[in-house]
Amino acid sequence: MCQVEEEYHEQLERVDTPSASKKCVKCKEELAAVVIRAGDAYCRKCFRESFIHKFRAMLGKTRVIFPGEKVLLAVSGGPSSCSMLSQVQEGVSQNAHKKLRFFPGIVYIDEGGALGQCKEMRQKTTSELCDMFRSTGFPFYILPLEQVLDLPGSVLTPSPPSDQPGSVYKAAVDLFLQSGDSSSDGKAEEQECVSLPAVQESHTRLLQQLIGSAQTLTAKQDLLNTFRQHLLVHTARTRGYSKLMQGDSCTRLAVKLLTSISLGRGAQLAQDTGFSDCRYGGVTVVRPMREYSAKEIAYYNHMFKVPSVVIPNLDTKMPDKASIQRLTQNFVTKLQADFHSTVSTIYRTGEKLQTAGRGSSAAEDAERCVLCVCGLDTAAEEASALQATLISEQLSQSSGEVFHQDDSKPLKPEPPANVGQCCSSERPCGGAEGTGDCCRSSRDHEATDLRSLLCYSCRRTVRDMSSVDCLPQYVLSVAQRRQNRSAMKEQISEFLLDDADENN
Repeated sequence: MCQVEEEYHEQLERVDTPSASKKCVKCKEELAAVVIRAGDAYCRKCFRESFIHKFRAMLGKTRVIFPGEKVLLAVSGGPSSCSMLSQVQEGVSQNAHKKLRFFPGIVYIDEGGALGQCKEMRQKTTSELCDMFRSTGFPFYILPLEQVLDLPGSVLTPSPPSDQPGSVYKAAVDLFLQSGDSSSDGKAEEQECVSLPAVQESHTRLLQQLIGSAQTLTAKQDLLNTFRQHLLVHTARTRGYSKLMQGDSCTRLAVKLLTSISLGRGAQLAQDTGFSDCRYGGVTVVRPMREYSAKEIAYYNHMFKVPSVVIPNLDTKMPDKASIQRLTQNFVTKLQADFHSTVSTIYRTGEKLQTAGRGSSAAEDAERCVLCVCGLDTAAEEASALQATLISEQLSQSSGEVFHQDDSKPLKPEPPANVGQCCSSERPCGGAEGTGDCCRSSRDHEATDLRSLLCYSCRRTVRDMSSVDCLPQYVLSVAQRRQNRSAMKEQISEFLLDDADENN
């Protein structure tokens, strides 16, 4: 047992911890200025060279961005996206060692309307970003999120991929060099300074109604991310950009991977967290910052004065358990503080995920979620957890169903005679009682039809909404078009030939 006057004569062993007083692990000469991980102490010069090399090596070894392409940088104002902008700005400069040979542009989506910010605050934020973007010399576009309400339905249809010059990367590089470095043409192009346009109050109210229709903060963040991505892809298509570059860091992707699993997006992990995402066809989403941790980015921005703008979001000043996204982020960051390989382990595990090969025929393109544009993962077998969940949900919601004793199939009662007529008459909806059952059943039927066109995760998100009528018109129109085509195909199915019959 411990004694009050116990004396310890043996000296405790001291464990050496990495510190800035050590030599740089790369040049072995200068004193270390920053310690990224245990044993990775770099001086200022070597840290900068390592940071720049990692970015350009990521673009070089993947060979996704071809020379001469137009790449749209999605900048949110945060540290990661601003660091990505700094790397691109330095990479396309004339005195760069390994010059980046694509033509960049910048886009920023203002989400102040969804957060309920006043016009003065939104203008202040956009003015700071305008000054930052204008100093780069790249064309930039500052768009309000309210524009998502006016998007066409084509944003949910994957466009055909663009033909790359030479069809091979090396051939494309040779072709670009033979044609001459036309970077001056990109500079000669007038720098578009599309600042925040005037937003109608009605559009802002509709956007707030759309986000506010979600009952949980988890669903609100999921809807906001989905519609922001739609607007980014639409902007890239209309402006002639074939690549959309996003600044997701390694830490953010680790959090996103666990969050996606919690939200039932396991089938879409490879697209949500991989380096490239080709779900939109002609516009490919790339994530070149996925090798950097949030700590590494913060050190670089602080040491080399990379500006960034602090912009609040939906979960700002929210408790840890406010949403699944918030809870997962706090779990990963706190675990990373004690176990320094947490983020890298999660990230390396996500790198091994791949999407099952699918063709690009029109029939398979139609089997996509109308929100996230990923392949539907709801075509499961009867004896599956998904089908069991759906059956339990149907049983809990349908109290008036009667079951056969033989085949256990539900029989719904006949609708009342006044259904379909009460809404056009002067009586209250639902007949004399005014219960509203007919219109409520109609809305439930529309929601059920819409959910059949969604993946499992988006079904859970739409289920948390008070009404599907709050969704943008382009989503509802695409869903209605697919339902009509499905009904038409079912009507003429007996006249269609199967693939087996065609081969015979």
